[in-house]
Amino acid sequence: MSSSDDGGYVHDPSDFDEDGARRDDEGDDWVDDPAHPATADREFDWRGWLLVGVIVFAFIIAPGLILLIPPDVEYRFALIILPLFPALLLALTAVWATTRP
Repeated sequence: MSSSDDGGYVHDPSDFDEDGARRDDEGDDWVDDPAHPATADREFDWRGWLLVGVIVFAFIIAPGLILLIPPDVEYRFALIILPLFPALLLALTAVWATTRP
């Protein structure tokens, strides 16, 4: 049984605006004809290479330095807190590199 046969309500999110009010067929072009992702300017430029560099730093260089040159601090700080700094740098760089103005 299809939804057109039951005569019931079928929810369509595009019928409502941000406030939850029902739209009166405003003719939003981006809803009716969305842009294809291939048309967006998504080149692997210097932002991408910087992100690759931070990934190498966070996954290879920073853990290697912690293993080869153990910090003279408490065990819990060295193994739990210290690796958070490259992870935070990676997270911030990833968000920055993948968002376009």
